Amino acid sequence: MKVYYYAFTGHKYGLDRMKRSAVILNKLRANGTDTMLLLNDFRAGLVARDLGVPESITIEGIQDIDAVAEVGDVVIIDSPEDDHGRLVKYCSDFKAVFRFAESDEDQSIHGEIMMRLDCDDENCLSSVIVDDIYFEKHEKVERRLFFLNDSDADKLIINNADFFKNSNMELLLGNYFYVKYENDLEKIFTTLHEPEEYTDLICSSNHVITASVQTALEAKASGARVTFLELNKLTVKEQELFKLLDVIIIIGFNKESLEKNDKEKELNKIFKECVKIGRNDKIITKILAKL
Repeated sequence: MKVYYYAFTGHKYGLDRMKRSAVILNKLRANGTDTMLLLNDFRAGLVARDLGVPESITIEGIQDIDAVAEVGDVVIIDSPEDDHGRLVKYCSDFKAVFRFAESDEDQSIHGEIMMRLDCDDENCLSSVIVDDIYFEKHEKVERRLFFLNDSDADKLIINNADFFKNSNMELLLGNYFYVKYENDLEKIFTTLHEPEEYTDLICSSNHVITASVQTALEAKASGARVTFLELNKLTVKEQELFKLLDVIIIIGFNKESLEKNDKEKELNKIFKECVKIGRNDKIITKILAKL
């Protein structure tokens, strides 16, 4: 029996789901469980190796999970794709299916165990997954680190250059940034950091500005001041979570809002809430119980 984790990634979607998968799979392997990461993008598998996941298999999409996983296996699905009715077969064939909710209204359809932001009962698990390394004590550096996401297919950074003017921000590049894009970005930022520095920089920076929900959670867990750029509408539950964790939300590339929040007193709440909801012991226990 094996645990398969399918994480949807890509040049337009970034690597948030893959980062969550690495946390879960690494913990399961530490418990002696046979695991495999399934991805729809080869590049994501290379990055996963840096996060401790030794191997992965590339498939076309959510409808091809059963081309690899076998009857009786356990499957975790972290994808916004339409399964075109495939989910009912998965819930029938596999010993257990865990699925990440894609909206506040998303509910279990065929008996799969849901992973949700607002999980509070035995029939679901928390979808807030943060690696233990971010909870460790880190020496902080006075740095305003900007990380849009692992992708910038629409060149949002360049198209909003005024937002970064005189901001004293350092840029953490994404894994999916286009070749030679750095040449344009060097004109806006004094310092560019390579994607391989991601974990160290998120842990050590005292202020992180990002449009990635996963990065916002990781940075907050590390004790940083976090500003989230809402480029795509957050769900009500995501807004509530950020409010609970003192993550500052600004709508789009609004420089006035950024500067206004910078002038206000920083909220320095101990991140007890994140310790409570971001640790993954309950998730691992639940999955192991299904094996």
